[in-house]
Amino acid sequence: MPLYSSLMTAAPGPAMFGTESSLSMFLNTLTPKFYVALTGTSSLISGLILIFEWWYFRKYGTSFIEQVSVSHLRPLLGGVDSSSPSNSNASNGEADSSRQSVSECKVWRNPLNLFRGAEYNRYTWVTGREPLTYYDMNLSAQDHQTFFTCDSDHLRPADAIMQKAWRERNPQARISAAHEALELEDCATAYILLAEEEATTIMEAERLFKQALKAGEGCYRRSQQLQHHGTQYEAQHRRDTNVLVYIKRRLAMCSRKLGRTREAVKMMRDLCVFQLMKEFPLLSMFNIHENLLESLLELQNYADVQAVLAKYDDISLPKSATICYTAALLKARAVSDKFSPEAASRRGLSTAEMNAVEAIHRAVEFNPHVPKYLLEMKSLILPPEHILKRGDSEAIAYAFFHLQHWKRVEGALNLLHCTWEGTFRMIPYPLEKGHLFYPYPICTETADRELLPTVFHEVSVYPKKELPFFILFTAGLCSFTAMLALLTHQFPELMGVFAKAFLSTLFAPLNFIMEKVESILPSSLWHQLTRI
Repeated sequence: MPLYSSLMTAAPGPAMFGTESSLSMFLNTLTPKFYVALTGTSSLISGLILIFEWWYFRKYGTSFIEQVSVSHLRPLLGGVDSSSPSNSNASNGEADSSRQSVSECKVWRNPLNLFRGAEYNRYTWVTGREPLTYYDMNLSAQDHQTFFTCDSDHLRPADAIMQKAWRERNPQARISAAHEALELEDCATAYILLAEEEATTIMEAERLFKQALKAGEGCYRRSQQLQHHGTQYEAQHRRDTNVLVYIKRRLAMCSRKLGRTREAVKMMRDLCVFQLMKEFPLLSMFNIHENLLESLLELQNYADVQAVLAKYDDISLPKSATICYTAALLKARAVSDKFSPEAASRRGLSTAEMNAVEAIHRAVEFNPHVPKYLLEMKSLILPPEHILKRGDSEAIAYAFFHLQHWKRVEGALNLLHCTWEGTFRMIPYPLEKGHLFYPYPICTETADRELLPTVFHEVSVYPKKELPFFILFTAGLCSFTAMLALLTHQFPELMGVFAKAFLSTLFAPLNFIMEKVESILPSSLWHQLTRI
């Protein structure tokens, strides 16, 4: 104990004074070049971290530092253990999620696609812009070969010519081949090509489709009688069925565009019944019920719209923006005319209003791009011939035809405006899982950029990738230290003056407060405080 007391009360030895003096001498001998080198080194390290963070963010969509902090540091600090039992089936869940993403990123033919000659080409003539991308038109060429050709086309000369015509890239070559086929016989697919690409008006297209219908019905009756005679005749009958359904659907669309909506509804109802009777897989790709829904909304026949939704808005059937947003429109129609956000905040939402809001949230979760087009926050363009479900292309196709129906329902757009952004508070972020649907697929942006003309249209992206804080912080630190290093190297004396002025300005408020405190407090009290 005496030894311990003597050690504690002993004065500092010469070793300690020698260390302090050597440290002071070292700091006094440092030149401005050392500080320049130190600042430049920190700037270089910050730049390397910035480049790595940016590369990692562009590749994986997240910050590396944030990911390491969440995955490794948080468990050490008492957070959630990353190896908890809930993650035992993570690999299976990721596999299922990836398979679902692949299926949901499938490109579908637009049920309401416009006529290439009478609408898309007229837009090009007026504006000088190409509304269709090469990728979109190439998909259409593949669809036409699937719908309108079969292995037995070589048995009929006109069909053999049309089989080559559908593979032609040059529009004029396709049109010339169609005329050549018509010189041999009445060929339904030749009339289809001319109606789609050569006709410059809807009336002209309808006339050609009526001729195609006459020729197509004859081929369908003949192949129907021979379909059981072999696989070759069965394939021919399947092709003739596709041709007949396509012609009737386009005729119904012509009637809808020419104002004969009731006639169009009757034709579409017959097609829906025909589609249910036939078991050919390709018929389901036409999605004729979406054409029917749009026409019924034009007639404001909401009871029939609800009946169609009851049949197709089923959990076992694939969803679409038309299905989800039409269901939301019907529920919004019941309350939108009297809806007031101020009154709802005071008294709360009624049951009907809650159902409408939930329907809007469901629709927005399925396709979050639609509201900006319906609310006219983004400008519309002509819809493509193919769409990606839950993508920007589907949103454009839906809003292009259904915006008028939302405007017709009083207060519907106001209700949508007040409630649609609330959807994102219910969806987990990052989008590791959905709320009512599968997680939003990550492949939509790439596919939409192939389908939409990005020259004059800005593709809508969800979720919007925002730069993480660490990337912004590292970029700012790198730029600031690099600037300090450059200025200190070029103007060492001037930078010293600026540094002193900066420090004096920084401590000026503190000095001012200390002076005020000294003037207010008695000198004896202030003396006692400083001694403490």
